Amino acid sequence: NSFFVMTNVIKTENQLEQECPEYPSPKTICSSYKSCAEGSVDVHSHGIQTGRCVQYNLTVKTCEVRAWCPVESMENPPEPAVLRSSEDFTVLIKNNIHFPKFNHTVLNIPSILNTSCTYNKKTSPFCPIFRLGDILQESKQNFSEVAVKGGIIAIEINWDCDLDSWFYDCTPKYGFRRLDDTKITPGFHFRYARYYKLPNGKEQRTLLKVYGIRFDVLVFGTGRKFDFIVLVKNVGSIISYSGLVRDLFFYFNKTSSGDTVSLRKWNHYLTVLTSSPAQVMYVSHVDEPCVTLIQKPLKTSLQHTKGTTVESHPVKICDAGSCGNREFNKNHGDENNELGQPLREGPSSPNSQEWCCCGECRPTANYQEQLCCRKKEGQCITTTHSFQQLVLSSDTLKKALLHEYPFLVLTDANINKELCHFAYKQYVRWCFGSFDLEDKAVVPSCCRWKIRDAYPEAVNNYSGFNME
Repeated sequence: NSFFVMTNVIKTENQLEQECPEYPSPKTICSSYKSCAEGSVDVHSHGIQTGRCVQYNLTVKTCEVRAWCPVESMENPPEPAVLRSSEDFTVLIKNNIHFPKFNHTVLNIPSILNTSCTYNKKTSPFCPIFRLGDILQESKQNFSEVAVKGGIIAIEINWDCDLDSWFYDCTPKYGFRRLDDTKITPGFHFRYARYYKLPNGKEQRTLLKVYGIRFDVLVFGTGRKFDFIVLVKNVGSIISYSGLVRDLFFYFNKTSSGDTVSLRKWNHYLTVLTSSPAQVMYVSHVDEPCVTLIQKPLKTSLQHTKGTTVESHPVKICDAGSCGNREFNKNHGDENNELGQPLREGPSSPNSQEWCCCGECRPTANYQEQLCCRKKEGQCITTTHSFQQLVLSSDTLKKALLHEYPFLVLTDANINKELCHFAYKQYVRWCFGSFDLEDKAVVPSCCRWKIRDAYPEAVNNYSGFNME
């Protein structure tokens, strides 16, 4: 996507690995051996100092270094540039762009190309052959000045395409601008060497510090095409919204006697508008490595409702294998003792709930509460050591709760309620791996009741997902 044109050069010939005086600078000019530290090296030096002060020329002494000698001259590049005639070079740019949505590919080379043409913004705007001097002129730069120290120029190709057959228009528009900073670090250069073998077996090289212009080709594209199906959908949406507005207007303009039909319509719209957000729920199963989004009204249990996979777990403390391993649980002793308080075992329903796969869920008529921790039959996550320690452990919950709310005061009256709600939050963070899903994430029936049994309120008055 880029190419480089050399415009200037500093050449250092016949370099050999040996000792020689360093190029004069405030740090390398010396008067005696005391000024040169053996083994010293500087980021700008050409080699390692030997500790000797030697003659660089008739007037200046510098510290001797072990390096490729003679060292490169640190002078400014030649001016005018050695290869300033490259201004008249031309470059042919071949570019094609593909719009996968419309399966359309187009090339910037005309079907009949006049190879003698040269790009001109007014007379030949589609010619793909560019004169380098013209490129810099279009980017408001002087080629002779840029050629001395080099620079970086962008060649922008912008495709703005109308792909409809009756209004087809898909031609490139070219633009040019300078990319390197002209005030702080102008220019572009690099070094490379050519190595040779001498008859005596020693290696010799020629070091080249080259300056030039790097041209970066940047391509942008936008394709548009008329779609009749999308038009019909949009028109249908507009008609639907128009009907809603008409019915609302009709309702508010009714007389005091009212109309039962319009009143029912108004109640129906009100119900839809207020209940739709509640149907956006996130579900996670311990034996599936993903989070599922449920966006439609439930006509069956949440366990069996199909949804959309939104993301894989960014954090997963234990996988389905380790969570369902009974040996893993046996090796951690008595889980009830580790909690610091006994767990009240609630009634289990291994065969009574067709939507339950773990056998620990409780009956409920509410579809959105009919959710199990598993997608397939297996051990319940609530029986694992990880659940006991991460979700039910009072010590863990108190530390995490006070870490998040340092000024919270836990009393006998509110401690169970606070720990219960924070246990829900701990489960969501553990099994969903995202703090952004806390408001809409659904806690499975088995886990929800295990938490409520561990931290009951004085009056167990529960409603849906939340405690009253």
